[in-house]
Amino acid sequence: MGSHRRLAPSGFDRGAGAAVSILSVTAAALGAVPSAAAPYDDTRATVDRLYEQAEKATEAYNEADERADELRAEVGTVRDRIARQQERVNSMRESLGSLAGAQYRSGGIDPSLALLFSDDPDDYLDHASRLDRLTARQAGELRELQGAMRELAQDREEAAEKLRELETSRKAVAAHKKTVEHKLATAGRLLSSLPDAERDAYGRASRSGRPGMPDLGGATAASGRGSAAVAAARSALGKPYVWGANGPTGFDCSGLMQWSYAQAGVSLPRTSQAQRYAGRQVPLSEARPGDLVVYRGDASHVGMYMGNGQVIHAPYPGAPVRYDPVGMMPVSSVTRV
Repeated sequence: MGSHRRLAPSGFDRGAGAAVSILSVTAAALGAVPSAAAPYDDTRATVDRLYEQAEKATEAYNEADERADELRAEVGTVRDRIARQQERVNSMRESLGSLAGAQYRSGGIDPSLALLFSDDPDDYLDHASRLDRLTARQAGELRELQGAMRELAQDREEAAEKLRELETSRKAVAAHKKTVEHKLATAGRLLSSLPDAERDAYGRASRSGRPGMPDLGGATAASGRGSAAVAAARSALGKPYVWGANGPTGFDCSGLMQWSYAQAGVSLPRTSQAQRYAGRQVPLSEARPGDLVVYRGDASHVGMYMGNGQVIHAPYPGAPVRYDPVGMMPVSSVTRV
């Protein structure tokens, strides 16, 4: 996805009327109107840039969504802990209440035990040394209650903080989703504005799957898990690109890598940026099947090396999972999982 899919200028007629129509759509997408009518190749270049920007936003969406999932699990864990701690506090209060009742029946309740049912037993404990009827058992149980209530308060604050962070992550997910959808919708409108012949040419050159199996040479994966991931990636050939998806019926670029390695029993991070550091980095000249090839300086695209200068990847919307040359766009790193 991106600049590697730009086509050579077309020989089709670029009449002034059609060019002005295309120009108006392109200007609306970019917020600027050039002084001359934009030729069709400029429109296609704009579409490529929009797809690249959408992919960057998709990876940001994946990261925020992954963090939201983690936070939901963490909130659930803290809530379970709060429930258990509340049960403990209630049980301790009951125990001390029984002690107070027995004391009352035997000659009157100690005034200090009235503090038992307060939400803050600290004051009681701070002055415990002055209470001449406080038994060792009472003191011990109240101190234990004090500790349990402090833990309960800390757990509740932790849950509140995680919920605040979860809300922030949810907002980020929504913002990135909106960005992706806007970029893709704009790209779709630009493609629709092209004459049929130009649109078909764009589709044949940059959006159709590669026919047949390329010559992958005799290279083998560096490990059994790499070999299993290669087999999984091959099984996904022809599946559609679906942004935000990690299989099995559709994939975005990092989702395909995550799913392929999951079939090999390896858990990869969700985003291409994180996958970049999921193993040992090796030079491109030493790449072997199964290695992750990360593209662009911001690591916003990733594919799997298959041998003989070929990768399998999920390119962008409308293009199926397919083979492409490893040099289709600037390589930033190669990671061996």
